[in-house]
Amino acid sequence: MELLDERWTLLVIRELLSGSRRFNELRRGLPRMSPTLLSKRLHQLARAGVLERRTEGADGAGVEYVLTEAGHELRPVIEALGAWGTRWIGELGDRDLDPKLLLWDMRRNVERRALLPGRTVIEFTFPDVPAGTRHRWWMVITQDEVDVCDADPGYPIAVSVTASLRRMVQVWRGDLGWYDAIRSGGLEVSGPQVLRRALPGWFSLSPFASVPRPHERHQPRRPTPVPDG
Repeated sequence: MELLDERWTLLVIRELLSGSRRFNELRRGLPRMSPTLLSKRLHQLARAGVLERRTEGADGAGVEYVLTEAGHELRPVIEALGAWGTRWIGELGDRDLDPKLLLWDMRRNVERRALLPGRTVIEFTFPDVPAGTRHRWWMVITQDEVDVCDADPGYPIAVSVTASLRRMVQVWRGDLGWYDAIRSGGLEVSGPQVLRRALPGWFSLSPFASVPRPHERHQPRRPTPVPDG
């Protein structure tokens, strides 16, 4: 526990288990963690044998952080904590809602086979975020990678999603289907009809969306088609 109960440590491991390997990727998945503290935690985990620091290229300029066998054995621990939190923590507070964290998690669950070849850009607008928080974001999807941008990448937009941040989180968590979110208000999809209808199939839900909530007594809905109107 002296190693694992340090602040942010389990979240760093969670980010590594989710596929982040470079320092900047870890920073984007942990935006509220200072770079200095992140460096310290990575050093501690490497010293404990939970991860390895690997250099790339002849000059060693590229650095990756890779979990060891000991690190990968923590996966069921992280997943159990995530499931417990989803089941018992209940409604998220406003301070817990973060568009950057939401979209960074969504990018890991893009169903690329469902998209057309080439580049697909989705614009997300969250009009209700607090002052000082960026309310427009872009997800750029190709067959090779998925990136989240806080500045207009300059590519044509396939579809635009305008939603309250809480409503989009509810969809992502599996609490509400796309169609139900649109019908009940708080989420609007704009763009060509064929792309509007296809949008829900571009994403799978959060890995914890299937966790049953005792206060709800129902299974989360799978994504449903966006209505034509």
